[in-house]
Amino acid sequence: QVQLLESGGGLVPAGGSLRLSCTGSTRTGNDYVMGFYSVGWFRQAPGKERERVALITWSGGPWYADSVNGRFTISRDNVRNTVYLEMNSLKPEDTGVYYCATGAAPYALPTTASVASWGQGTQVTVSS
Repeated sequence: QVQLLESGGGLVPAGGSLRLSCTGSTRTGNDYVMGFYSVGWFRQAPGKERERVALITWSGGPWYADSVNGRFTISRDNVRNTVYLEMNSLKPEDTGVYYCATGAAPYALPTTASVASWGQGTQVTVSS
């Protein structure tokens, strides 16, 4: 099973940018393990349900929620076992805890109802 660690959150003014990182590892130290998984970025705002905002398939195909399309870019570096989320033109409504997660099995798409496991999350706060 892949363990995930998110980083890169912080406090930024509206219009600012952040880059989140999601790095995967396994207890066996399996190199390039992330390359077999589709990975999603999700966020949860206070009092709201967790929602998926972007994902990148194991083959590199991206998907974005309408609310972030054109502002966020997801990418992956399989050598570093890392998936990135570049967030530009941030809005106060982008505030929340951001989590990454892999699909429940290799090649499966991660959804809010079906992931292998959740990371601990990283807080993003956008001030108005």
